[in-house]
Amino acid sequence: MNRALILFIAIAALLAIAHQYPNYERDDYRLDSIDERAEDDAKVLHKTTASAISTNLNNRNACHEAASSAYTTTHSTVTTTTTTTTENMLVCSTVIPPETPLEHWLYTSEIDERALNVLNRPDIAGAQVLYNWKSLESNKGEYDFREIRNDMQRVQAKGKKFWIQLQDRSFSPQLDPVPRYMKTNHYNNGSAPQCDGESCDKHFKIDGWVAQQWNPRVRERFQALLKAMAEELNGKIYGLNLAETSIEVDTQANNYTHEGYFLGELENAGYAASVFNKTFTVQYVNFWPDGWNNTNGRFTKSFEFFASHCVGAGGPDLAPYRPGQVANSYPFIAEYRNSLPITVMSVQEPTLNYTNPKTGFRYTKTEFVKYANEVLGVKIIFWAAKTPWLSSTGVAI
Repeated sequence: MNRALILFIAIAALLAIAHQYPNYERDDYRLDSIDERAEDDAKVLHKTTASAISTNLNNRNACHEAASSAYTTTHSTVTTTTTTTTENMLVCSTVIPPETPLEHWLYTSEIDERALNVLNRPDIAGAQVLYNWKSLESNKGEYDFREIRNDMQRVQAKGKKFWIQLQDRSFSPQLDPVPRYMKTNHYNNGSAPQCDGESCDKHFKIDGWVAQQWNPRVRERFQALLKAMAEELNGKIYGLNLAETSIEVDTQANNYTHEGYFLGELENAGYAASVFNKTFTVQYVNFWPDGWNNTNGRFTKSFEFFASHCVGAGGPDLAPYRPGQVANSYPFIAEYRNSLPITVMSVQEPTLNYTNPKTGFRYTKTEFVKYANEVLGVKIIFWAAKTPWLSSTGVAI
């Protein structure tokens, strides 16, 4: 074999390796624009060398086939729809009828005795419990859902429904939510620091961490977690929601792009709905990093995507008439209330201290409920355990 042929083979081998493992110092792994992929049946599947892509497509098609068949749910408030509005829309197995009355749920980070006492109330329909990614995957592909199973059993033993909030981000510098095995160059450390405040553009300080969902290698592992969870929990839990879309990261670091983050979030939401096709799947969407007041059509595109992929919508802050929310997600939650499988909102601890712009006083339960019912049209409010009215004495528990 002559030297020229040997050199040719060596160069070809190196090019093949380079194609398999993209250079993460460049942006060549970025997602295609959503408009360019409008005719793609999968819609959220983008051009990448990540090995999960073919798996995602197969699962998405399997979801379409499963959703097209008759599915009888065990939840009395859920019905089956048998029609689609466009050729590419999935037929959603689980849908809340518009006439379904609003339900009140508990939101908590753990099912302890205080939570169980709240669940004794006849006006509380279920519990939404928060779990972070790291707590569920100790090593790559090694999952531990024992805590979820135990919590679910305790909640359902009281005749109440169970909902999971899956966190891939945190609001504490001490809590990094991604598994330890991702702290390598292969995943670019897996997470990125995020800031919380109005001066982050000038004085960025670490207030928490967020999984780099714009990185296809990170996203592949997150979807592997969703798949493993669905294999055990699909149809057994009432709902699952992904964390809020609002983030504040250094846009010049970690190969971040607004478009990559936006499309990565949509891909995760669509994938979650495809594997949890017997359980409500919701994306918490409050703000987009480059989408204030629907800039770049972020809310229009995301809600159209949710409507065509059986993804419900909601948010972490039910804050009636608050200008920031009214300028962003609220109009779309209200507009799409009957186009999505379900819409939900949460009253978390910080919201309890917000003041009503119309009164100048802290929100009352009546104000929360009236706005949720009459303006947003949501079907569930998740109430923080510290909500005063959940305590029989009227004092926050």
